[in-house]
Amino acid sequence: MNQPANPFRGEASLPLAGSPRLLRPSFAALVAAEEELGPLFALVERAGAGQLRLAEMIALFWHCLADRESLSRDAMGEAVIALGLAEASKPLRVLLGQILQGRVASPEP
Repeated sequence: MNQPANPFRGEASLPLAGSPRLLRPSFAALVAAEEELGPLFALVERAGAGQLRLAEMIALFWHCLADRESLSRDAMGEAVIALGLAEASKPLRVLLGQILQGRVASPEP
């Protein structure tokens, strides 16, 4: 199931193996990422200093991946490498922004 990313929810799209994958940084996803990676603020600081490890990026993506049924974590890692770090940094910036800033308020109708 491929849903478009909703920027008002802090979501991002990660193109993997020719198919866009929805990254949804929900509370549960971020708690799971923090359990594995340590404090999220420290993760953001490492990213800002250019010290974020590939394994950390993959772990954050994995925990935020909305639909993991048809993709293993190893396959996702391989797909990110095939995509390239420059392209993978785009959705990473969205997720890191979500961690720091929270959700963007929806525009008034």
